[in-house]
Amino acid sequence: MDYDFKVMLTGERERVEDLFEYEGCKVGRGTYGHVYKAKRKDGKDDKDYALKQIEGTGISMSACREIALLRELKHPNVISLQKVFLSHADRKVWLLFDYAEHDLWHIIKFHRASKANKKPLQLPRGMVKSLLYQILDALYYIIILLCGLFLVCCCTADMGFARLFNSPLKPLADLDPVVVTFWYRAPELLLGARHYTKAIDIWAIGCIFAELLTSEPIFHCRQEDIKTSNPYHHDQLDRIFNVMGFPAEKDWEDIKKMPEHSTLMKDFRRNTYTNCSLIKYMEKHKVKPDSKAFHLLQKLLTMDPIRRITSEQAMQDPYFLEEPLPTSDVFAGCQIPYPKREFLTEEEPEDKAEKVRNVYYLQFGILSLSQRSNPHAAYQNPGPSTSLPQNSIGYSSTSQQPPQYSHQTHRY
Repeated sequence: MDYDFKVMLTGERERVEDLFEYEGCKVGRGTYGHVYKAKRKDGKDDKDYALKQIEGTGISMSACREIALLRELKHPNVISLQKVFLSHADRKVWLLFDYAEHDLWHIIKFHRASKANKKPLQLPRGMVKSLLYQILDALYYIIILLCGLFLVCCCTADMGFARLFNSPLKPLADLDPVVVTFWYRAPELLLGARHYTKAIDIWAIGCIFAELLTSEPIFHCRQEDIKTSNPYHHDQLDRIFNVMGFPAEKDWEDIKKMPEHSTLMKDFRRNTYTNCSLIKYMEKHKVKPDSKAFHLLQKLLTMDPIRRITSEQAMQDPYFLEEPLPTSDVFAGCQIPYPKREFLTEEEPEDKAEKVRNVYYLQFGILSLSQRSNPHAAYQNPGPSTSLPQNSIGYSSTSQQPPQYSHQTHRY
């Protein structure tokens, strides 16, 4: 490149530090980046923005994926990328988003703390329902638009882990080992599934739904973060079986075809988990087994991925048709007791559990939790939510019909 032209380009390139005030306003820190609350220096608007600085220098493959996908996705429940900045001096990549004061992880943490302090404050039923519907709606939209996008972390705000699954993929073990939590991984992944599927996302959403209902991670495991390329995780499977029971072959016929099935049968005894079931676990948390919420949770957390409900089917579940109906503003009619985000110092150590969770929840639902005057104006959902009652979160119908999803017999 001509030197003078390069100098000219450098001079014309917008620099994030010239446009935004964000020093001392760090609100999030994770393995893959830092998030700052920012305001425009020129005063053109009084909005708050979120600036995400991607960890490392240059544009990594993860950053490329995240940027490319966010530019494609336009939906009220998927985070909207406003701009990308590349600092030429230090080769840092910055992503600009709208800002939201609350995220899903901090909401769950707030309710868990109230429970621990013997002053339990339950998440409002309407809020739980609205959050779940928005997550399902975002996932359904992504599947329609991109013909199948696998979100390893099931997060509508952080696309760095996203993978396309409509082509044959390498096994999970062939990917670069990263520090992640196993709590939300589907059992087929832990048993060495060779291909990503939409059903894997549904399991993770089921885990989040259970956490919203109980304020506790349903499959919490002691060894929550390990760096490994081996998908098999004994302790995580043990935790799943302690909640769900050991899967009977009639309930998951293809379990015998899983790569780690022989290891599973060597490590576990079916009779150890005879008295374990999702019904008993949820009853301990005061969720009735005859409730529509429990019935939907059962469908989301079906062990056999072939029988697991799809996002399209879940959005039409009777759970969403009973009062209170889901709304586009998850805080609709509710007091907001949650504190504002606290600024972090550069040296401040991060709580280990929170660091693990931020892989899943960092800015989760940043648009879902924001209060917008007309959140659906720019988008007509091509999905199945026309069956929802009036005045709920359902969108008007369009001529475009969703494809019919049929589970294949062999999906590993």
